[in-house]
Amino acid sequence: MQLETITPLILTYNEAPNIDRTLACLAWASQIVVIDSFSTDDTLAMVQRYPQVQVYQRAFDSFAEQCNFGLTHITTPWTLSLDADYQVSPTLVDEIRALPAEPGVDGFQVPLRYGIFGQPLRGSAMPPRTVLYRTAQATYVNDGHAHRVCVDGPVGQLQGSILHDDRKPLSHWLWSQNRYMTLEVQKLTNTPNHELSLGDRLRKTRVLAPFVIGIYCLIVKGGIFDGWRGLYYAWQRILAELLLAIYLIEDDWHQENRKFLV
Repeated sequence: MQLETITPLILTYNEAPNIDRTLACLAWASQIVVIDSFSTDDTLAMVQRYPQVQVYQRAFDSFAEQCNFGLTHITTPWTLSLDADYQVSPTLVDEIRALPAEPGVDGFQVPLRYGIFGQPLRGSAMPPRTVLYRTAQATYVNDGHAHRVCVDGPVGQLQGSILHDDRKPLSHWLWSQNRYMTLEVQKLTNTPNHELSLGDRLRKTRVLAPFVIGIYCLIVKGGIFDGWRGLYYAWQRILAELLLAIYLIEDDWHQENRKFLV
């Protein structure tokens, strides 16, 4: 596959701690589309140092709508969708370059590796993500606090990885989790159980998910062998699940009181 047929798509909002490393891995791209939600830090100044980047600004309403807006500005047959803290590995670039011009599928999933302060972990709770797809075959939908792409056609699997390495301060992570959990509660309470994943059904117990995610990160994924970075990641995931459990309990209380008032 010719790399000229691929345009990376990146969403940004105050990504100065990350965006330079992300763009540095995309020197092969002749065009990069950045959708910025009116950053107030040095993100735009850093992005403008890369001549192949085209920046469009749009007020944020949801991740899915930002991505769908971005797709309208991509003219190449293929899109490589990236978060602003993703680093594409040279191995993945070589693997994409070796693909046939018509690979027989309409998208590809890529394994994600999680990095803590620049050091990749042995494993994480992050599943593979569909990041490379035919532009005309893709539509984004919201999924709780996150978003996912729906590709109209078969999706293959690549072996090369992407490193997720967010260097924003912990205070920003806590701020994000507070916003995310409101959306996760809406998803968990409004979606029938049979449509939820096993992980989401565990979250709805309000009790099991924090313990399960800790064991999964430290034991199943080997985080205990990653030293303090493995513990840092596990504590992050446990804290996120604890916050969600508290939000769900609070929502239970509000629901009960509404019934009482009615």
